[in-house]
Amino acid sequence: MVAPMTEHPEGEADFGFRRVAENEKAQLVRGVFDSVASRYDLMNDLMSAGIHRLWKAELIDRLSPRPGETFLDLAGGTGDVGLAILSRMRERREKAERAGSPVSGRVVICDINEKMLRVGRDRAVDRGVLSGIEWVCGDAEKLPIASSSVDAYTVAFGLRNVTHLDEALAEARRVLKPGGRFFCLEFSQLAVKPLVPFYDFYSFTVMPLMGQLFANDRESYRYLAESIRRFPPQEEFLRRIEAAGFGQARYRNMSGGVAALHTAWRV
Repeated sequence: MVAPMTEHPEGEADFGFRRVAENEKAQLVRGVFDSVASRYDLMNDLMSAGIHRLWKAELIDRLSPRPGETFLDLAGGTGDVGLAILSRMRERREKAERAGSPVSGRVVICDINEKMLRVGRDRAVDRGVLSGIEWVCGDAEKLPIASSSVDAYTVAFGLRNVTHLDEALAEARRVLKPGGRFFCLEFSQLAVKPLVPFYDFYSFTVMPLMGQLFANDRESYRYLAESIRRFPPQEEFLRRIEAAGFGQARYRNMSGGVAALHTAWRV
């Protein structure tokens, strides 16, 4: 089941397969994540059989965080990517300090959803992570971050929920320093076409059922499945990244295109 992206009248936006007023979408998305915040990571594990952790680990490997850098992790409220970046950076920092070269660095986790941020902050406190990380409630299209202030911008499974994708990409470029890196991990379009009917069945039948059974929320998980179908395919998203002013844009399919990692540089 695929609903291709179409041009909507001015003032309308996609919310899954529905058309809604642009000024309503952010509130509707916030409602979805308010509902699933406490079980968001558990549901990711269940629905992907843990594979999302492998995708995120590859993002971190490709990012290769270095001590002294500033990272912005967008839509990272529960902290799994941001805390992994900080952990990797600290491993390298300890080696640098043993060599007599003290360095620091920080991770800013920005999410529009306060409930998701609370989950992440609690997780960080439970792990004893009290420094080197900031939690900011903000909109991807109007980031409360200074221009040219971050070395790398990461976002995992978040850009498909924004109202204006191109504005979010422009904001990503604005906050990056010249030479800064852009990393977007997002569900995408299957490259193995014979598997599409099975993937659709899983997305629109199994995922909502699991949402009902484990999170008592069928509709939010149906929206998440629909939002994947509305996000631009790999090549189209690549062109939009380039149109936003990024250079050396490329992507790598994961798990046959179930997800894709797009990367680019701020030039």
